[in-house]
Amino acid sequence: MSADGDAAEDALFVRTYTLTRGRTTPRHLLGVDTVLDAGPGRPGPGQAEECEEILALCGEHRRSVAELAGRLGRPVTAAKILVSDLLDAHALVISVTDAYATSDADADADERPNPHLLAALAAGLKRKWPNAVAYSQAG
Repeated sequence: MSADGDAAEDALFVRTYTLTRGRTTPRHLLGVDTVLDAGPGRPGPGQAEECEEILALCGEHRRSVAELAGRLGRPVTAAKILVSDLLDAHALVISVTDAYATSDADADADERPNPHLLAALAAGLKRKWPNAVAYSQAG
């Protein structure tokens, strides 16, 4: 690799580090297949321009974390950290897939699984059994 290629790679690494403010883990439990929609909130001041890109992409239609990372050209972990920030600001929401939708239009919304509850449950199970391999990761 040329010196210019090394410099570009170093610049990308530094930009990603500053983009996440040195953080290496998101506050929310997010999978690469987690699907996101634009929410009612807005990101706070000082958010990275990538946050605006994420909101624009999710405003067009639902996007997965993996798709957002690919479109931004950033590592998945960096995308998860930015998505986590936007979830905290309610600028993004985790989409509940059709598998959880009820067939009865009059059904109470409280009967459907809450995505935050599901994420908390998954995090608790992961803490209890840290060496277990998730089904989605095995394969």
